[in-house]
Amino acid sequence: MNVVVTCGPSYEPIDQARRVTNFSAGRLGIALSNAFVARGWQVTCLKGEQATCADPLHAQRVLPFSTNDDLTAKLARLAAEGGWNAVFHAAALCDFRVERVLGENGAVLDSPKFSTRDGRLNLVLAPAVKVLPQLRGLFPVARIVGWKYELAGTRANAFEQAWAQLANCQTDACVLNGAAYGNGFAFCCPGTVRTCADPAALADWLGRWLEAAPELRR
Repeated sequence: MNVVVTCGPSYEPIDQARRVTNFSAGRLGIALSNAFVARGWQVTCLKGEQATCADPLHAQRVLPFSTNDDLTAKLARLAAEGGWNAVFHAAALCDFRVERVLGENGAVLDSPKFSTRDGRLNLVLAPAVKVLPQLRGLFPVARIVGWKYELAGTRANAFEQAWAQLANCQTDACVLNGAAYGNGFAFCCPGTVRTCADPAALADWLGRWLEAAPELRR
């Protein structure tokens, strides 16, 4: 198997010294990558530069990424290589980017490093580029697994979001977790919901699921 794993957070710059990012250590993606290597797979891991997990990463190829745009560009270059069986998109990407910075009087400010002498600043946030919906176009014949991390709402709401992701992004499966779901993970694909208690169980199930794919056993 020749697979891509994304993990860790992206960031979006405020200025040349500061940034907005997500809470993500990259631990799950590292664990998945290592488990897949142990199965004998060839793994390319795209790891966010701000990932703080210090666990060893045994992927045969590790590529750092910074912003959502940077990750998209690197995925496009990998896609051009061809021969991919699956993409496991576990990275925690920014939903917003800084569109502009305003001073207290509403004037647009531009500086390589904003000073506290400028007083209160207002950040205008705009939606950041979405990576998951682009993956089917980049990897048309690969199995694609997205993640849905839900904090608010009920368990039923969380599953609704997972099924919506599958429909909207044309992915093959979605891994659901977060406070709205509860402990562990739920692997969701049409006709199947598989609960996994921890990252090791999830990695084992993902491995067996991919190895059983009929298009990969021909």
